[in-house]
Amino acid sequence: MTGSRLQDDAGLNETAPLPFAAPFRQLTTDMPFNWVRKGWTDFTRAPRQSLGYGVVIVILSWIVTGIGLKVGSYWSALILLSGFVFVAPVLAIGLYSISRQLDRGQQPSIARCLTETRKALGNMMVFALAMLVLFLVWARAGSMVHVFFPDSGAMDLWKLVLFLAIGSVVGSIFALLTFVCSAFSLPMICDRQADAVTAIVTSVNAVLRNKRVMAVWALLIVALTAIGFVTALLGLAITIPVLGHATWHAYRDTIDASAWPVNEPR
Repeated sequence: MTGSRLQDDAGLNETAPLPFAAPFRQLTTDMPFNWVRKGWTDFTRAPRQSLGYGVVIVILSWIVTGIGLKVGSYWSALILLSGFVFVAPVLAIGLYSISRQLDRGQQPSIARCLTETRKALGNMMVFALAMLVLFLVWARAGSMVHVFFPDSGAMDLWKLVLFLAIGSVVGSIFALLTFVCSAFSLPMICDRQADAVTAIVTSVNAVLRNKRVMAVWALLIVALTAIGFVTALLGLAITIPVLGHATWHAYRDTIDASAWPVNEPR
């Protein structure tokens, strides 16, 4: 999309028909690293609220892992834990709100986060439903992989490596779909009075037109999330909030949603 198109869309008034997708900016490959730095800055500016979200995510991850081990096996636990990628964007909505408040020069408030989340609840539920369908398909695909690697009761390193390799190939397809749809959509829903379909189309369009930069961003997300997993999930208490804040700044640097009314907190 050209710069002139961006300027034209940015100048739309409230009575003009809204475009089907918000215009985007062309990005450079160093920007994802700037987003992570900005995310860390937001974390340090609101450590109590950010860490609180992180602790909740760690507890939820432990619960999911425990359920997988109790009702199935370590294979089942890995499949369920892998589904974290589908719910993480929805769980991070409060982190977007914290960064949004910091951008406005406000002292971050959990109460304000809940108010802003409630205003966008309808569109969030539409997005969450789409992610739920994607997760169920992934879970089914994961269970089919599990069929070929039945639990023998003992940890077999070769079987584990093979299972993870095949599962990663299958899961990466669904993870890619999730990333493309959610990269900018939920921050836009949090920030503007935009419906879920428009936000998702905006996200897909912006990601596909900035493939190289978004590939770097995706690798950073994978790397920071992996740090959380290899620390018995404890690291997620920090990495997920940082990524949530960074995603907000990615949206602000990429999407021009000025044609949509601002979601003003009550």
